[in-house]
Amino acid sequence: MPDATPPGPPPGPRDPGDAWAVGPDGTKAWGLFGAAGLLLDDGAGRVLLQHRVEWSHHGGTWGIPGGARHQGEDAVTGALRESAEEAGVPDDGVDLRHTAVLDLGFWTYTTVVGRASRPFEPVIADRESLELSWVSVDDVDDLPLHPGFGASWPALRARITTTPHVVVDAANVVGSVPDGWWKDRAGAAQRLLDGVTALAAAGLPADELGLPFDRWWPRWTVVLEGAARGAVAPTPSPTDDGPAPRDAPAGGVRVVHATGAGDDAIVDAARAAVAVGDGPVVVVTADRELRARAEALGAVVRGPGWLRDRL
Repeated sequence: MPDATPPGPPPGPRDPGDAWAVGPDGTKAWGLFGAAGLLLDDGAGRVLLQHRVEWSHHGGTWGIPGGARHQGEDAVTGALRESAEEAGVPDDGVDLRHTAVLDLGFWTYTTVVGRASRPFEPVIADRESLELSWVSVDDVDDLPLHPGFGASWPALRARITTTPHVVVDAANVVGSVPDGWWKDRAGAAQRLLDGVTALAAAGLPADELGLPFDRWWPRWTVVLEGAARGAVAPTPSPTDDGPAPRDAPAGGVRVVHATGAGDDAIVDAARAAVAVGDGPVVVVTADRELRARAEALGAVVRGPGWLRDRL
């Protein structure tokens, strides 16, 4: 989504990233360290779009809030910063879903796709917008779109509701390595839960989930049983006494404390995820019977090594 016109001068000192990147053939794109933007949906079939001011490149068209990344800034941080500066998107108002990268070799544009975690009204906060609006997904194609966004929109729209979900058989994963876990099951489960929480924040490469684009932030459900139920989910991750799976944010961890058979709780969690439309649903276990039950629901099964290699 190259933009050949930089924004107007900011009120303070410019970051080194606010400069041209120049390709081998002389092609110029704004953002010395690349650029990023946020495609945000509200969970009700609308996306937040920006009507670009006339003096900008492709002025008068509609696209997403975004701009040049700062020096040393990752794409997600850059997209969230730009959307806050341009549209008043609250810092804590986005649940990450996935990223899509346009790579020109000398320059990249990363579309960060997220869902609003709570309702808010966008606010024009700089000179780069004529209008900000929540637009129905069905009406986006009727607008004059920025060429870059217009080219990427069909593929982005096709995955706007895709929500991968990973269900972890904690007992099986913990028991897959003879590291003395049996001496302190709650402690071993806590270490696993801490690792999963960190992984949930970092996301997973798209190819590991069989999905397109670059990186995804699945929902996570970790099922604890027996003595392992003493492990505590890091705040603010919801627990089994809190929201239903659909309410757990992408990139968040929900903990289920099984009061009966752990396998039944895992199957119930996978079934609930499938029922609300999450997918792909990945169940992490090496248990053969549980594998068969999960696959019968349409879930994909990965062994404990798959998860451990990523923690």
